[in-house]
Amino acid sequence: MYSIIEKYMARLTVQDVNNFALSKNCELSPEELNFTFLFIKKNWQEILKNPSLFDINHYQSHYSPENFAKIKQVYNEYFNRFSQYLK
Repeated sequence: MYSIIEKYMARLTVQDVNNFALSKNCELSPEELNFTFLFIKKNWQEILKNPSLFDINHYQSHYSPENFAKIKQVYNEYFNRFSQYLK
């Protein structure tokens, strides 16, 4: 499973991140989009290794209040759905 995720992450583009955000009704500013893309590319492995240590609230200052609320909701939804597979 990890190798599938690794291959996907290697091909992930800014447009992929933007398309996903838009599919969740979240229009990121260029700065928010760039931060999100770079954060994902840099940190995905650590987050998957230790998902319970990740605190999304540390990144609230990088987003508008409206977008952060949407991002947090999507994060919690996916964490609840898939965290059992990360152990």
